Amino acid sequence: MKLTRLAISALVVFTVCLFCASIAQAQATRTWVSGVGDDANPCSRTAPCKTFAGAISKTAAGGEINCIDPGGFGAVTITKSITIDGGGTFASILAAGTNGIVINAGVNDVVNIRNISINGNNTGLNGIRFLAGKSLSVTNCEIFRFTQNGIDVNKTASGELYVNDTRISNCTLNGIKVTTTVAPVLGTIDNTTIDRCGSAGLRSERGTRLTVSRSTFTNNPTGILVDGTGANAEVNVEHTTVVYSSSIGIHSSTAGTVRINNCMIANNTTGTSGSPGSVISGGTNFIQGNTTNTAGNFTSVGTT
Repeated sequence: MKLTRLAISALVVFTVCLFCASIAQAQATRTWVSGVGDDANPCSRTAPCKTFAGAISKTAAGGEINCIDPGGFGAVTITKSITIDGGGTFASILAAGTNGIVINAGVNDVVNIRNISINGNNTGLNGIRFLAGKSLSVTNCEIFRFTQNGIDVNKTASGELYVNDTRISNCTLNGIKVTTTVAPVLGTIDNTTIDRCGSAGLRSERGTRLTVSRSTFTNNPTGILVDGTGANAEVNVEHTTVVYSSSIGIHSSTAGTVRINNCMIANNTTGTSGSPGSVISGGTNFIQGNTTNTAGNFTSVGTT
């Protein structure tokens, strides 16, 4: 009887190990989606899945999901290092009534989102929501028509944000909102346009350290808002245009610091406002044609 039990136990262990091995083998480093795919498929090049959510469970950590042909591939939650790249075709997410992409990954996980159109259809919540993970990179994406934020970074630990070659528009709140409750979030925003959002193009809150370069903020109530309430926030802005803000082009609020260099700030109601934070101008900035060019704490310093 004892031998029989031992044999059964060994068989159970062997079966579990075999099952786990088959799951590991089922996860490929590169998977594919197609507008005519099926999530029951293995997500290979010849048998693609239909949605990003279907493909992500079959993609190994650190792997990549690619798109074969045009399609809307659905909202997705990411819990591991992954790259989703729609390059070479038209890849989109229609996120009516929900978030387009949610990142709730591990502390060392790196997520890359490239070449995707994310459409909230005026009912979606946030285009991309970054809650946990080491870093998020958004490249060559269109994010628009969300009822909250285009990109919402809301972390309880340190992290990194990189936004490049992207346009964010027509969001009810902010184009990009970055905040953290414990440790700093560092990031860069480069060659990006944010327009027609209902509150601010960029809202940088407590514990953030961001650099904005070669970007355009237009037709937002506030172009760039820095609010360091609870923990100082800093934003460096260079070679950037901030225009047509119905309230303030660049606003440094409580415990906020904004440094500007070689920027055009024009045709806003107020060009810059350091109230009660500070705006520090260095290099050659063009701050003209605003109803009020500068207000509050504004300091012009030389370059070294």
